[in-house]
Amino acid sequence: MSQADIDRMRLLPVAPGGLFIAGQFEKAADGAMIDVISPIDGKVFSQIAAGAARDVDRAVAAARASFEAGKWSRAAPAERKKVLFRIAELIEKHALELAVLGVRDNGTEISMAIKAEPGSAAATFRYYAEAIDKVYGEIAPTAPNVLGMISREPVGVVAAIVPWNFPMMIAAWKIAPALAAGNSVVLKPAEIASLSLLRLVELCAEAGLPEGVLNVVTGYGNTVGEALGLHMDVDVMVFTGSGGVGRRLLEYSARSNLKRCYLELGGKSPNVVFADTPDLDAAAKVSAYGIFRNSGQVCVAGSRLIVEDSIHDEFVEKVAKIAASLRVGDPLDLATESGAITSQVQMEKDLGFMHEAAAEGGRLETGGSQILQETGGFYLAPTVFSGITESMKLAQEEVFGPVLGVMRFSGEAEAVRLANSTVYGLASAVWTANLGRAHRMVRAIKAGVVHVNTYGGADGTVPLGGVRQSGNGHDKSLHALEKYTDLKTAWIQL
Repeated sequence: MSQADIDRMRLLPVAPGGLFIAGQFEKAADGAMIDVISPIDGKVFSQIAAGAARDVDRAVAAARASFEAGKWSRAAPAERKKVLFRIAELIEKHALELAVLGVRDNGTEISMAIKAEPGSAAATFRYYAEAIDKVYGEIAPTAPNVLGMISREPVGVVAAIVPWNFPMMIAAWKIAPALAAGNSVVLKPAEIASLSLLRLVELCAEAGLPEGVLNVVTGYGNTVGEALGLHMDVDVMVFTGSGGVGRRLLEYSARSNLKRCYLELGGKSPNVVFADTPDLDAAAKVSAYGIFRNSGQVCVAGSRLIVEDSIHDEFVEKVAKIAASLRVGDPLDLATESGAITSQVQMEKDLGFMHEAAAEGGRLETGGSQILQETGGFYLAPTVFSGITESMKLAQEEVFGPVLGVMRFSGEAEAVRLANSTVYGLASAVWTANLGRAHRMVRAIKAGVVHVNTYGGADGTVPLGGVRQSGNGHDKSLHALEKYTDLKTAWIQL
């Protein structure tokens, strides 16, 4: 990947995107479209179809028909495996195209996007391709005259709603295991980040995925998302996004067919640094990147830095210095370290958090403002506030932007209390040289993931999921297959 290749690809025109239903691109039933605005310069550079409830009906009907036809759902696991491998290969072949398209859509810096989007998606499809013919049933311990067999079957039609920050990576976490298990899928991308997924579905068709097995309906959440949530023929709903939307999806399930809903609802993740951390410079760098990469638009971002008293001032100074030195700018420039805020709405929300943190008594160490207004795009300076207390909004609510709040503690018990002082429980980290303390903190912190002496980097072999109001169910690893299969018991009198 060279800068010249990126610059050449950024200039390519992007045709308006349609809905993908039963193997074909088509317009929304009423012809409505949504402008696609690039956060790089604030300009419209394409359009996508604005689907509605009747479009969802068509997509779900196509998914159900393909599932009942059995060409995919009843195919041998080894046959599904071949197609998933071909999808992974095509993603890798078109990786730069997919990454640039996604960056133009959502503003992630290209150096991160190439790995986190097509790179991660290809690895995910390959992982589940390898896994699916290695999932065995069970024989129950029964009396000699009875045979009890337990098998896994695909659930049917899966609706997947994915966010705008890493659309391809997160979609792959949901699509790949669902397809591997034999299901049919209706995917709803975020309306402000759909383009790379519309290209992905083309590649899936090229790889040999049968018509109707994977459908995409673009559009707004309050139309397409609601229609999927209320649909009587969707068996399982999977979602990554905000808590408010997650609650509505649970309501829709109760009002319709009681479909199972698996929700990843973000977090306010604590990053706890003890005074015995062996390398404070390394910890400061990783901590800064753990919040400021992708402009803080990461569900597991370490947005609460909790530092022991004796090193607090020194460590905050180190993190603030790194934050101030990060190169923020054109996300399609390989030298950029932190890209654009995905939309003007999100940028204004982030600025509101900054203003409120200052009003509540937080001390601004660096950043705190919009930058690069002359580009027309949406950019914020990486921002660090110290003096944050657990009652402040910045300590309790997910910003989803490049804003770090620093708290201080004295002693392990207070560190645990502060780490657990929000309603969330997605990710966390602990920095210490004390192995016993590390194990105690892993047990004590209420989060689905606890990093020790690092932040981020967990691959597809381990699950990602939250506790408390960060949701339920897991993406990644073999455990993800549990969402997309039903257990069936056969009780046979011999």
